[in-house]
Amino acid sequence: MDTRRGLIVLLAYNEEECIGSTVAELREALPDLDVLVVDDGSRDQTADHARAAGAHVLTHPFNLGVAAGEASGLLYASRHGYAQVIRMDGDGQHDPASVPALREALQSGVELVIGSRFAGVTSFRSTWLRRFGNRFLAGLLSTLSRQRITDPTSGFRGFGPQAIRFFARTHPHDYPEPESVLMAARQGFPIAEVAVRMRPRLTGTSSLTPWKSAFYMAKVSFALLMERVRPV
Repeated sequence: MDTRRGLIVLLAYNEEECIGSTVAELREALPDLDVLVVDDGSRDQTADHARAAGAHVLTHPFNLGVAAGEASGLLYASRHGYAQVIRMDGDGQHDPASVPALREALQSGVELVIGSRFAGVTSFRSTWLRRFGNRFLAGLLSTLSRQRITDPTSGFRGFGPQAIRFFARTHPHDYPEPESVLMAARQGFPIAEVAVRMRPRLTGTSSLTPWKSAFYMAKVSFALLMERVRPV
């Protein structure tokens, strides 16, 4: 495995309006990294626009969700010998300028690095319900993993070679962001957080309503407690 080989995995679902510009921006800003778009069963031209912009593309036959998208990207990286994976969303919210900080952490020996919206000084804003839910889950995950975690639901994160191989074989089915942090901690993988900048969505709106946010928080809490008692 070439320890310099890095892959950006973009998760995309019906992002034809912005996936091309997102891929183009990444290829210009980070020319030493390959870009893979995992098209999660989009009903539009997301895959075609991603290919036209120069990305490798994996296409799910129908929508399988974020966990399956991340798992497919990590399996691709494992089979193609990548030593670093940076997972980002295809809607343009994750700033490429923050990628070098994640890569620096991976190069120092960290196996799972979380791009935190709340580490250090931040201008990130969200609804009061999301702030409450994040603080609750952050406290629960920090307790269970015995490590301070400030942003348990961040999808902007990086994987080192051991984490790539592990999560390519064993991956959370429902809530990959918080569950994988606890799984990595129980495997003894070094984990770190770095401050990142988030941008407004280029297109579309979030699907999380207040009721969905509350339901998500309850289900994630239960999933984390079940993971904590599952055999390593």
